[in-house]
Amino acid sequence: MRSMEIDRRHLLRHLLSGIGAAGLAGSAAGGLRAAGIAAGIADGEPLYVAARREADGSHAVAVVGLDGLDRMVVPLPGRGHDVTVCRATGRCLAFARRPGTFAVVFDPAGGAVPAAFAAVPGRHFYGHGAFSPDGRLAYATENDYAALRGVIGVYDVSGDRPRRIGEFDSGGIGPHDILPMPDGRTLVVANGGIATHPDTGREKLNLDDMHPNIALIDSTTGALLGTVDGEAGLSRLSLRHMDVGADSRVWIGGQYQGASSETPPLMASFDPGEGRLRMHDIPDDLRPGLQNYIGSVTLNRDGSVVAASCPRGGRVLYFSARDGAFLASQTRRDACGLAPLDARSFLVSDGGGALLESARPDRSPLLVAARAGIAWDNHLVALAPAG
Repeated sequence: MRSMEIDRRHLLRHLLSGIGAAGLAGSAAGGLRAAGIAAGIADGEPLYVAARREADGSHAVAVVGLDGLDRMVVPLPGRGHDVTVCRATGRCLAFARRPGTFAVVFDPAGGAVPAAFAAVPGRHFYGHGAFSPDGRLAYATENDYAALRGVIGVYDVSGDRPRRIGEFDSGGIGPHDILPMPDGRTLVVANGGIATHPDTGREKLNLDDMHPNIALIDSTTGALLGTVDGEAGLSRLSLRHMDVGADSRVWIGGQYQGASSETPPLMASFDPGEGRLRMHDIPDDLRPGLQNYIGSVTLNRDGSVVAASCPRGGRVLYFSARDGAFLASQTRRDACGLAPLDARSFLVSDGGGALLESARPDRSPLLVAARAGIAWDNHLVALAPAG
């Protein structure tokens, strides 16, 4: 427990040392800036949040508008990955990129000082998490690396000192993304199937024995409701990133761990009513250039189109949410972050500091804003008014 407290103090010192510089301390300027953020959220101004690398090489999570200007910057002690937003309270939770061990809860309206916490000994985060419907609890995908099993850590984040109150099995190895289902009780987890250990960094230890799956878990009891495996012959397709439609259909992007000469389908969907994965293909001429890697998956606001980014291949792919049919692709170097912009459009972020609007899948995305020197990380999340 002592080492945990040391970790937490270190994280808080790091966060607080940068909050004043970001204009979010209890100064008059910070207060005005926070009020501006709150007004923007209340007025419906489109705001987005994402982890990024700063021009000086440090890391942060930032809230920005469509003008590309910062509304809030929270320094991080290392590289971040995803940010999850509580729709009830508006608070955000940012996680370290695996195998990192830090997480930060913050209020984009500036109502409270960010609260940091660390993974317990023997665990590390995978970069993703989810809130309970009321925002009191958070669920984090974690690695129990001694036992080579995936777990979901459960945290009470209702106060200013988040604390771990339990865990349950993820239903597989290498849990990555985790999302709430529309019923508000069930969690869906993408178990990527890859075993890793912090002593060997990001080295993959079990490529010949991978078993990726999608798991459904009762968040109130931790009970595993069921799992669904990928297609036979695709055991090396690590299931990673997801989005869930209002119809409970789950869209999943994969990262293939086989030979680069092999180009299997990378997109899948799961209808709990069907109980199986469906694979969704793309044209043969596009496959080799994607480098077998999907980085983010997002539905637009009206749920008609699914976007999937391929940053290593420099493309964004689009699929029909009705039947999974391939629609089109766009070329954009190192584009990875995806978020809904309006009913049908997407906002896209890239590693060069740009934000782009993709209004139609068959047309190139239009530059909205650019920031020299920064690099947006893998994921981009739309903020919305609480409640």
